[in-house]
Amino acid sequence: MTSLLILNGPNLNLLGTRQPEVYGATTLAEIEIQCQDKANALGIDLQFEQSNHEGVLVEAIHGARGKFDGIILNAGAYTHTSVALMDAISSADVPVLELHLSNIHARESFRHKSYIAPVAIGQICGLGPAGYLLAIEGMVTYLGEKA
Repeated sequence: MTSLLILNGPNLNLLGTRQPEVYGATTLAEIEIQCQDKANALGIDLQFEQSNHEGVLVEAIHGARGKFDGIILNAGAYTHTSVALMDAISSADVPVLELHLSNIHARESFRHKSYIAPVAIGQICGLGPAGYLLAIEGMVTYLGEKA
């Protein structure tokens, strides 16, 4: 059975209350429920995690090797700063799909650079919580094509 890890980075625990004009009013817990429902409908296993700590995210990526078929990563602000996450993805041998609630390319210029994009299979951004559901479908399709 296909298994995916959805990994969420810093400040995403505050969704629903943090800058709702940018990130919307949906909480991370609500997004997790939607993702679990989508996973159940597709017949896949899904684990959902969040951490504000870069090292914890790196360890989760390392730990995905041999355990998960794919990772959906919303690295938050670490997208624009973390060579460590980029290196972890490069060494984990697990496909990663980059995800963002907001359109990082339409925001401040420092958000236009992603250290994740060069090592990811693709990027979804700007679609709000629906992006998570599309990422699940996209990763399942990608894995099916690789099989």
